Amino acid sequence: MVERFDHIVVGGGSAGCVAAARLAGESGARVLLLEAGHSHHHPLLDMPPGIFKMINGSKFMRYHSSVPQEHLGGRVHDIPQGNVLGGGSSVNAQVYMRGRPADYDEWEETIGANTAGWSWADVLPHFRRMEGNNRLCNERHGADGPLLVSDPGHVNEISRWFVQSIQSLGEPFNTDFNGAQQRGAGFYQFMNRAGKRSSAAYAYVEPLKNNPNLTVRLRSPVQGINLQNGRATSVTYRDAAGTDHEVFADGEVVVAAGALVSPQVLMVSGIGPADHLREHGIECHIDLPGVGQNLIDHPEVPIIATANGPYGYFKQGVGWRMIWNGLQFKLFGSGPITSAGVEAGAFVNPAEPDAPPAIQAFCVPIVYLDRDILKLVSDTYGATITTVVVKPKSRGEVRLRSAKMSDMPLVSPNLLKDEADMQAMVAGQRFFVRAFQTGPLAKRIDRIVVPNQEDLSDAALAAHCRKTVKTNYHPAGTCRMGAAQDPLAVLDATMRVRGVDNLRVCDMSAVPNINAGNTNAPAMMLGDRCADFIMERPPLRQGAVG
Repeated sequence: MVERFDHIVVGGGSAGCVAAARLAGESGARVLLLEAGHSHHHPLLDMPPGIFKMINGSKFMRYHSSVPQEHLGGRVHDIPQGNVLGGGSSVNAQVYMRGRPADYDEWEETIGANTAGWSWADVLPHFRRMEGNNRLCNERHGADGPLLVSDPGHVNEISRWFVQSIQSLGEPFNTDFNGAQQRGAGFYQFMNRAGKRSSAAYAYVEPLKNNPNLTVRLRSPVQGINLQNGRATSVTYRDAAGTDHEVFADGEVVVAAGALVSPQVLMVSGIGPADHLREHGIECHIDLPGVGQNLIDHPEVPIIATANGPYGYFKQGVGWRMIWNGLQFKLFGSGPITSAGVEAGAFVNPAEPDAPPAIQAFCVPIVYLDRDILKLVSDTYGATITTVVVKPKSRGEVRLRSAKMSDMPLVSPNLLKDEADMQAMVAGQRFFVRAFQTGPLAKRIDRIVVPNQEDLSDAALAAHCRKTVKTNYHPAGTCRMGAAQDPLAVLDATMRVRGVDNLRVCDMSAVPNINAGNTNAPAMMLGDRCADFIMERPPLRQGAVG
């Protein structure tokens, strides 16, 4: 039997869930949402600290490995991505961050004159419409949206000392990183309520579970998009038993498989760099050399210190304490288990304090232990500060390993390859080492394990960065929107794939440049805007807010 839908959404991540749910719930369209991963219903997914159980090995994550990075001495590093309905919003640390207005004004300038509009004034109403904030309701924040945003349910003492120590270095206290200014130290807001995760799956898809207009198929990886006469007409997916099925779209096909997989979907479907497709025996239907190029990610590097007392979350979940913490979370939605650990952070510019922040920091009240750190310290109390370059200049790429979707793509992130990124990271490391040596933190720290605080030269810090840099889990830009005359632009201003009718890409691969901060909320905004484009809704723009 031939199956037909009005629209097919490929990928049930943060953007895909929003787009599919809005199309099915508001336009009356019959929508099929295809997700390669698993259900979002699992205790570890709902429980904020569950991220630490999943990040290093879980069926809910898909682990891409980079190709050897020659500028990092040949290192290969993993890039985990969500393999579950809700995508990153179901497995991340839940930090609610949009970036700064200048990020979106930059998009507008890059994409060029268009009727869609990508400035801050254009996207802010979408953020506000999505947001259900439990503290803020003003010109920048919404209180009635489906995405529940809350202050941290529990704040560890190390997180508080971190914020105070950054203030002692001259930075302001920031009550809202999504407010009038990004600079300063403070406490993040999170996409949860009473400790329970508010993912794109819970916020958007779950309310439509009894709506016949939305069909969700899990463990259904897409094998390709089928074109006829320059139009996307159907999608082939593989079910859990290994059988391929072709489903037809009377309206549009929307690709939202993430910045590493969306370009792969296009390329195996014959849309991408012609020479590269021919290398793999793929007939090129649309020659778009920008597909898979412009890979951007936020690089992160750790600073790790041990404590001189029982400070942090180590051993917080042992014996009777574990039982009490579990009961407190289950019965009251409070206590340590409501925290994903990433409670506090900062945005600073060490080189030019009054310029836009160049570094974002996350303070986690535990000692991250990987193979290299285990050689230096045993499992103990302490803290990790990760420093992140928020507007990296380095660019990488995604290429095909083969013509099969089952063969994961070749990913080269090129983290810190641009010298400007390395200089910014070195400055950030030096600044936040001082945070451990200043204010309340200095009284509780036994020693800084990495980097070597006895040698904070540029050369030593750069070597530390090359050895430890990894993804901040924010790949973006691989199918970017752009001006008509831009030869590497894959999409137009309404996310339509150039040269193909009825085909759009609406995840973080669509952005021209990465925003300064976490990317999950922007990904959901992209899904929200894509639904409006398809439904031909008028713009929400209500005037600029700085």
